[in-house]
Amino acid sequence: MNELEIFKALSNQTRLQILQWLREPEKHFPPQGHSFTEVGGCVGQIQQKCGLTQSTVSEYLALLQRVGLITATRMGQWTYYKRNDEAFEALGKFVQSTL
Repeated sequence: MNELEIFKALSNQTRLQILQWLREPEKHFPPQGHSFTEVGGCVGQIQQKCGLTQSTVSEYLALLQRVGLITATRMGQWTYYKRNDEAFEALGKFVQSTL
């Protein structure tokens, strides 16, 4: 885990908001016939909720995935993202023990 890169990723309000939505996707996105706990939220739903361009949202999601805060699952033509709770636990332990 690269803590510096994670903190950089968290330094953007929209990326923080995406992570908050993905914490409880069933509350923030309409159902799509699958379990949110298994696959998370669809990139299209995230983009619509953000109100940003698809390329910007894709860039944000790629960054969050690269630092390990979210995971991606491809289902047909759609990509779904969900929080990596293990990464947040490790980050919490890092903050508690180091900072």
